[in-house]
Amino acid sequence: MQERLNVVRLSEDEKSVVILDQTKLPNHEEYLNLEDAESMWNAIKLLQVRGAPAIGVFAGYALAVLAGQIADLPRKEFLEMLQKQADYLNSSRPTAVNLSWALKRQMEKAEKCKENDCHEIARTLIREAKRIDEENLEMNRKIAEYGVTLIKDGDGILTHCNAGYLACLGYGTATAPMYMAQEKGMHIHVYSDETRPLLQGARLTSFELAKSGVPVTSICDNMASLVMKEGKIQAVMVGCDRIAANGDFANKIGTSGVAILAKYYHIPFYTLGPSSTIDFSTKTGSDIHIEQRDPDEIRSMWYKEPMILREVDCYNPSFDVTDHSLLTAIVTERGIVYPPFEENLKKLFQK
Repeated sequence: MQERLNVVRLSEDEKSVVILDQTKLPNHEEYLNLEDAESMWNAIKLLQVRGAPAIGVFAGYALAVLAGQIADLPRKEFLEMLQKQADYLNSSRPTAVNLSWALKRQMEKAEKCKENDCHEIARTLIREAKRIDEENLEMNRKIAEYGVTLIKDGDGILTHCNAGYLACLGYGTATAPMYMAQEKGMHIHVYSDETRPLLQGARLTSFELAKSGVPVTSICDNMASLVMKEGKIQAVMVGCDRIAANGDFANKIGTSGVAILAKYYHIPFYTLGPSSTIDFSTKTGSDIHIEQRDPDEIRSMWYKEPMILREVDCYNPSFDVTDHSLLTAIVTERGIVYPPFEENLKKLFQK
């Protein structure tokens, strides 16, 4: 496999977070050096860094960097200011649970530190952020190992949006079995939905798979039904931004439609994600907040001139929720979870 791009990393002096600006892909590989809370917030909001696991890793590093900037404060003021920074970053994208999960983990780590020296607390958060990064890479490897058992040599696999290494680092999540299948010498072919309106599948998934030597064909979102009917798809594998306790899950808008099509054509439909995306406090998908984004992403973002009149309203939810009844299985780093999901998720994660 060819070398993957470095998507999120801590700078060498540990005073900033360096990210690959995914809004510039596939034509330009540009990196941003982020030092302040506003630029970090914008990076998440504007999808310069994106994908639940990558956002989680980014958030861990971001809060650690910000902690270093206020380390001269007394402990009480330091923790109060750090919580404000965490709350601010968390407001950038409310749907992806990894963001709040990583920020909460860092805050708990800071509060449990016995040192009054806030510089030492900041260094502790740097170490914890590196652990979050390392744990994520290991989780992705395990997801790859479980997920590849669901693939047969010669399979066609459909994926929606981008849940590869650009979004999740390492092997990615939805793409993890694809990369491991490649390493094992299996022959597969991936069909990548373009994923309107931000085109993550066209711009990112097809980019990273092609760069890595995995055979990939990019299709418009409304072509998924046809390629399924033609027998080109033997499995659907997608990522997830939040999994509810009953197995309902939020993912990029359009995912639930793909799941309905897969059910009709009797094609296995899998979502793949680390345990950090499972939110047992969210009982069902109806409890998941769906982010509404700028209508201009539909109206004019990719065009020289707007393709929709300014007086026409545009509805632009970023995610939809796929009902657990459409899922064949959930693939995690601890194993493959089959229905009934509410019961079996609890069993697996109570071990």
